[in-house]
Amino acid sequence: MDNLQKAGKMGVGSIALFSLCAVIVVDTLTASASIGVSSIGWWLLTFVVFVIPYGLITSELSTTYPGEGGIYDWVLKAFGSRWAARTTWYYWINVGLWMPAVYIMFAGMFAELFAPDLSLMWQIVICIVLTWLTVWICNLSADVGVWVTNIGAALKILVICVLGVGGFWYAMNNGMANEFTLSAMMPSLDTGLAFLPALVFNLMGFELVATMYREMKDVRDMPKAVFLAAGLTAALYIFGTLGILMALPVEQVGLVAGITDTLKTLFGDSAMGQFMVKLVGALALLTFVGNMVTWTMGSSRAAAEAANEGELPRSLGKISERYHTPVGANTVTGIVSTIVIVIYALFAGNADDLFWSVFAFSSCIFLLPYLMMFPAHVKLRLIDPDQERPFKVGGGLKMQWFYTIVCFLVILQAVVLFIFPELADLAVDWSYTGPVLAGVIVTIAIGEVLASRAIASNQNTAAQAQ
Repeated sequence: MDNLQKAGKMGVGSIALFSLCAVIVVDTLTASASIGVSSIGWWLLTFVVFVIPYGLITSELSTTYPGEGGIYDWVLKAFGSRWAARTTWYYWINVGLWMPAVYIMFAGMFAELFAPDLSLMWQIVICIVLTWLTVWICNLSADVGVWVTNIGAALKILVICVLGVGGFWYAMNNGMANEFTLSAMMPSLDTGLAFLPALVFNLMGFELVATMYREMKDVRDMPKAVFLAAGLTAALYIFGTLGILMALPVEQVGLVAGITDTLKTLFGDSAMGQFMVKLVGALALLTFVGNMVTWTMGSSRAAAEAANEGELPRSLGKISERYHTPVGANTVTGIVSTIVIVIYALFAGNADDLFWSVFAFSSCIFLLPYLMMFPAHVKLRLIDPDQERPFKVGGGLKMQWFYTIVCFLVILQAVVLFIFPELADLAVDWSYTGPVLAGVIVTIAIGEVLASRAIASNQNTAAQAQ
């Protein structure tokens, strides 16, 4: 049977929904809205300059080099095992670091909606319980995980549509909470520069579904699915951001409570209004779980692939005999998430500080693999020109270099601004930057040690076998 066409269950629709669930993140929609009305211009500019070449490159790599390793496979073929090990380490470990941020926001929103007096300790308990619920779901069959991600994608669409429609309705009856003029919507560096990296972060993940290769009917469906998901992503992010900014003045958009505050503004204080706030808020909370299931499923598969090739610790490569799921990588993800939740809870002053510190730290790690994925595209064109490419990015080699450089620079500036958000003012707030930078350095160092040991062990085993 053609290795591109199999008896899997994921067609164009399921692949697009998986991608949509991976890319759309309701929990950081408020971060982009915090930029203000100019976020609309930034969304449009970023989609044109970054998402289109990103989608094209992802489509070519996933159809040309299909496999459960996804981004690991592509970097391995382009740059060798050492860089592949680094890539997969960042791609996998970031989920364990990011999960705490997502579930910290979950606990904060849950408290806002249902238990205003909930203590930080109980919020931390909720975060840990959700972490291990995610691991349990991901350890079950891929069918269960795909089912959860499909529901998560549908709920994300519903919640964002409620925010968008509600915002327009509110503006028609009460006037706009912010001034929407053409000049105000133009991209501007002096409006919320610190939150621009979150906008880039919100657009990453179109390549994740490539790790679900075994579940696809035909991997050649990837380009259609990627651009279907990209189009929906563009529309939903802009629509949701408009809804929030039409209902809430930008200075009132909180990172954790922003969505809840918007819902309260939209539905009012009546009994029915309070019911709708709780209902839509609960649906938004469920999307957080769907998001983490999606990323845990994909990143753990890449980690397991690398572990089984001897480039990461063997414990990450343990596969469930019954469900063929990466239980080793999933379980370690849960352990890492639990440790980070407890550590950061000891240092955070409030929910917004806790959320943003963990989010910025994990996002830096999350973006590092893309600094290798985009160059891999050009490298593979150079060293493997005769490989059949079912989908090929148009233009000559110069155009591939242009796409790659643009995408690389977009990711690089996001990493730098996550660590140094006040760089434009030539200032550094070391109380914020210090812990984030230290976390990034320690994570990179641990990855170097683990990769070196795994590769050395793999080489010794190979030598003994000869």
